[in-house]
Amino acid sequence: MPGYFEFLKTDAGHYRFNLKAGNHQTVLTSENYNSRDAAHNGIRSVKINAMDDSRFERRTARDGSPYFVLKAGNGEVIGRSEMYRSTSSMENGISSVRKNAAVAAIKDVS
Repeated sequence: MPGYFEFLKTDAGHYRFNLKAGNHQTVLTSENYNSRDAAHNGIRSVKINAMDDSRFERRTARDGSPYFVLKAGNGEVIGRSEMYRSTSSMENGISSVRKNAAVAAIKDVS
């Protein structure tokens, strides 16, 4: 099963999305957006920027857990991953984003 974007509206009235892999595991979570259109622009940005490995910034949390953020061309963070137990797991997460983003449909659950 291919991955998909899950489009959500928060209790506070903001919009965000998760990129889910084919197994329904969340591989990328967006920032909050003030409008539906802005969130849809964020999804388009993920589809474009996920194809460029240089847009993935690999980071380490204070507790030592690796994670990544995906940035747009202007340096803004589009989304972030979960915390991983290992660098190889984080790299698998990046691969999943790259594989799923370009072809992912949008499921609106807002």
